[in-house]
Amino acid sequence: MGVGEAGEPSDGPLRVALLSYRSKPHCGGQGVYLRHLSRELIDLGHTVEVLSGQPYPDLDREEITLTKIPSLDLYRDEDPFRTPALSEFRDWIDVLEFAHMKTGGFPEPLTFSLRVLRALRARRGDFDVVHDNQVLGLGNLGITRLGLPLVTSIHHPISVDRRIELEAARGLKQKLGKRRWYGFVAMQSQVSRRIGPVLTVSESSKVDIVKDFKVDPRDIEILPLGVDTRVFHPRGERVPGRIVAMASADAPIKGVDVLLRSVAKIATERDVHVIVVSRPRKDGPTEKLVKDLALGERVRFAGGISDDELGELLASAEIAVVPSRYEGFSLPAVEHMASGTPLVASRAGALPEVVGDAGILVEPGDVEELASTLRRLHDSAAERERVGAAGLARVQQRFAWPAVARATVEHYRAAITEQNYRRLAAAPRR
Repeated sequence: MGVGEAGEPSDGPLRVALLSYRSKPHCGGQGVYLRHLSRELIDLGHTVEVLSGQPYPDLDREEITLTKIPSLDLYRDEDPFRTPALSEFRDWIDVLEFAHMKTGGFPEPLTFSLRVLRALRARRGDFDVVHDNQVLGLGNLGITRLGLPLVTSIHHPISVDRRIELEAARGLKQKLGKRRWYGFVAMQSQVSRRIGPVLTVSESSKVDIVKDFKVDPRDIEILPLGVDTRVFHPRGERVPGRIVAMASADAPIKGVDVLLRSVAKIATERDVHVIVVSRPRKDGPTEKLVKDLALGERVRFAGGISDDELGELLASAEIAVVPSRYEGFSLPAVEHMASGTPLVASRAGALPEVVGDAGILVEPGDVEELASTLRRLHDSAAERERVGAAGLARVQQRFAWPAVARATVEHYRAAITEQNYRRLAAAPRR
C-alpha cells in the first residue's frame, strides 16, 4: 500500500487503476492521454491497470494490464446503433444501455461507471488509487465508498460540445435529438461536484468547469498535457502547398467546415491541398461540403493511420491548422508545433493559452481571416520558418509527458493521504 500509518504517503510505487469508457486513440484526446500517461507511470516504476470499454486502447508497455469492461458496443464503426442479438444481453445494465440508445441517448458514461464499480467492488484491495479519465458516471460516486482514493481528469466539460452542436443544429427535430444525445452532461455535472480532486488541462477548461459544472475552483488543479517527441518531430523536406489538420471531420466544434471554405477561397489562385486526419461519415455534412465547394483532389482524408505515419504526415506539411470553435487543451496543436510545422489556430478556448505567441491566432469561424492567413504563410517561406521554429521551442520548454506523469503521481499521493485521514478520523476512539 502507498500510505504510512500516520496518513503520510510513502514514496514507494503505487498500484493505479485507470478508468476510461472508450480509449482508442482515434476516439480523441482521452485515448491519447490514457496511452501516454499509462506508459510514463510504468516508466516511473508504478503498476498500472487500465479498465476500459470498447473501443479498447493501444498501450505502449507490456507491463500495463488491460482489463476489458465490455459494453454492448453499440457504436462500433462498422455497425453503429446496432441491435444486439438476445444472447448478447448479460444483465440489467445491458438492458439499460440498449434502451437508452434506442431512445436517442448516449449511455456509455453511465453504464461503464456501473460496470466498473462492480469490478472494483470485487477487487478493492488491488489498488492504491483510482484515476477516472472523464467518465463522470453515477457509479463513480460509489468508488470512494469502497475506500479507494479517486482522482478525476476532466479535459473539458462536454457542455461546451453540446452548446456548439445545438447552435449548429437545424430544425426542431435535430435540436431535440441533440438535447437527448447530450442528456448525460447533466449527470456528469452532478458527479463532478461530488467526486473530490479534479485535474484539468488549462485555465480555460478550469473556467468552463466552474461555470458549466459548478465545481468549486479549489477542487480543480491545472496540469497541461505532454507530447510524444519520439513520434512528433521535424523530419526534413516538406511537401509544397500541403496544409494538414487533425480534427473530427463531422463535429461542428472542430471547425473543419471553416478550413475547407478557406482552402476553397485560395485554391483558385494558389497550388495548395489539405489533408484532414479524420474519417468523415459517408454522405455526411463534410463530404457534401467538399462536393459543394468543388474541392475534388484538393482535399484528402486520412483515417486509421499508424503513429509513425501520422508523425511523417504532420512533419511533411508546410502549414498546420487547428480551426476549432473550442478546445479544452488541443494535443493536435502541440503535436503540430513539435513537428516544427507553422501553426494557425483559432483564438478559442485554451488554444491561445497553449499556443502563446508561437503560432498565428485567428478568429474562430472567420473564413476570410483564415484564408488570408493561409495565403500569407503560403507565400512567405521566411514567415513559415519563423513560426515553425517558435512552436518547436515552446514545446521543448513546456510540454513533456514524463513531467505530466510525475505531477500526476503527486496528486495521487495527496488523494491517498486525504482518504487515509478520513479513514482514521472515522475509526472509533480507543
